[in-house]
Amino acid sequence: MDPLDLRAETPGLRDAAYLNFGAHGPSPRRVVEAASEFLRTHEYGSASNDPYEVAFGTYEDVRERIAEFVGARPDEIALTESTTDGINRIASAIDWEPGDVVVRTDLEHPAGILPWQRLEREGVEVRVVETDRGRMDLDEFADAIADARLVCFSAITWTHGTKLPVRTLVETASDAGAFTLVDAVQVPGERRMDVSEWGADAVAAAGHKWLLGPWGAGFLYVDRDVADDLVPGAIGYRSVETPTAETIQYKTGAPRFEVGSTTPAAHVGLGAALDAIDEIGIDRIETRIESLTDRLKEGIDDASLLSPREFESGLVSIAVDDPEATVARFADRDVVVRSLPYPAAIRVSVHAVSTESDVDAVVDGLSAET
Repeated sequence: MDPLDLRAETPGLRDAAYLNFGAHGPSPRRVVEAASEFLRTHEYGSASNDPYEVAFGTYEDVRERIAEFVGARPDEIALTESTTDGINRIASAIDWEPGDVVVRTDLEHPAGILPWQRLEREGVEVRVVETDRGRMDLDEFADAIADARLVCFSAITWTHGTKLPVRTLVETASDAGAFTLVDAVQVPGERRMDVSEWGADAVAAAGHKWLLGPWGAGFLYVDRDVADDLVPGAIGYRSVETPTAETIQYKTGAPRFEVGSTTPAAHVGLGAALDAIDEIGIDRIETRIESLTDRLKEGIDDASLLSPREFESGLVSIAVDDPEATVARFADRDVVVRSLPYPAAIRVSVHAVSTESDVDAVVDGLSAET
């Protein structure tokens, strides 16, 4: 399948130059139909079909599909609602003590800031590594994490689209004895993702951006060697081996982070989205995103381009005087981008399903601004 075939299946891409995939990827019909069909059959099924049996079987099917896509084992995947949900499940599973240190970068999404900010009330120190145009000094990082209990950083920065050296950062943090948690939400669907190559203890992501899946279909990878040492902050019958047992025995691996009755519909939609991405081929997707972002960057001067000129991701940040006003003016031209709280910029998210005319519309809009 060609990326533009998938575009043709996506009603949300019809009426505008949509370039905000880093926030939300409109779903193709096949994704919405898969989720809707599951919900329909689950709720309208005959009384002889046990809805719990159907749901639990579907959880396992989707878990296996996600694991295959990200290079994990099925028992290393927990089904969550979002990246934020996954990060919070890790944050609440550690027995924090006053004086513990959490390290993050200054470019984390609120999902990678707020859980640690809350822990400051319990005496946990949150240390922030400063970056420069989306780049991290590795020596400064090593110094900051020397006594850290947990390190949290993004695989691709949401502000600049820079691709951080995940494996190197993980190895440095692991050598210091820190738990490593990666926010990977900007990776799957636009770049190849293999958690086994990264070596992180946990990776949180979701399917509603570049994967073009539905909202509510998040996933959390937890390395099997560390999962059993974590005690989830929330517990339910999906967390344990025998819900009616007198003593709690958590499930082995990441499934212990699941809690109770949630509809599998969103994750069924995510499974359909993964199939579509695989049908196109992630290498083909990367190549097309690179070509389109190169085309976009050719129309942006060095002073305005905040993202790397060479390709690292489909996120392209462009400095403007008034980001929110610029986004509004672009919307008037049927071009959808977003503003950033920092730096003062608009962010253009270019996917393989984008077109040359989409990115040209951004350049034209910027020209109209001057």
